[in-house]
Amino acid sequence: MKPTTSYIAAAAFAATTILSACNSTVTEPNNPKVNSPMKAIAVKAQDAFFKDHDANEIKKYFREDYIQHNPHVPTGIEAVLGFLPVLEKAGTTYQTHRLLEDDEFIVMHNTYSNAESFGAKDVVTFDIWRMENGQVAEHWDAISPVIVATASGRSQFDGPTLVTDIDKTKENKQLIADFMRDVLFGQAPEKISEYISTEQYDQHNPMVKDGLKGLNEATTYLISQNNMFDYHKVHRILGEGNFVLVQSEGRWNDKAQAFYDMFRVEEGKIVEHWDIIQEVPEKMAHDNGMF
Repeated sequence: MKPTTSYIAAAAFAATTILSACNSTVTEPNNPKVNSPMKAIAVKAQDAFFKDHDANEIKKYFREDYIQHNPHVPTGIEAVLGFLPVLEKAGTTYQTHRLLEDDEFIVMHNTYSNAESFGAKDVVTFDIWRMENGQVAEHWDAISPVIVATASGRSQFDGPTLVTDIDKTKENKQLIADFMRDVLFGQAPEKISEYISTEQYDQHNPMVKDGLKGLNEATTYLISQNNMFDYHKVHRILGEGNFVLVQSEGRWNDKAQAFYDMFRVEEGKIVEHWDIIQEVPEKMAHDNGMF
């Protein structure tokens, strides 16, 4: 990969602060539109866990052989049930900012408050659920503390929430797949402006300013610090309408990393970006891996 044109290289900035707890107050987001039966089930499952703390509802909405990829949580429904008293005692609450459906998958862009069990008082996450016969069968996620002071003035979760352009889902997912190939994997990095809008590029990575100019500044800094990173593999590209989430793995600072990047596409160009970078630990609470 050619460093000067690597897009998400700028996101590595956030990794320097990803372990810093932040005691901010999560702002109130717009509620996403629950416009399908599977989305409705996902919201009920989320509420059973974080709002109602209801073991019977958990058993209703989570499969008994539930597969967990969060590296710190054991696999299976018993671990979910065992976590309920911890969440209830802490008063953990959540807000869903973006809710996408792609075939058997649900994607949630969430924030959690009173979430010390997740690593900080306030955290932001991407959660991927694989649904099977009306239940949650499998779960992947990436978590970061909420960072108050950001280079762009935007938070890690604000911005448009409404899913639009449903008829362009396939087209937008292909755009992001091509972007990943050409820019992140270095096959044609000079094409970056063919993918990212030169007129609007709203950045939610805490350490990167808006626009291609801000992205270039961040990339230049990373090069000067000899602190570049590499994408090694794309595991999933999931999307609905104008939103596309990419789940990838790679390395940064000589450590394995999980990269979650969400893009908003408008008229064939990337106009907005949110991300979370999380280190992949050597030891996990299960044998399922993070991907």
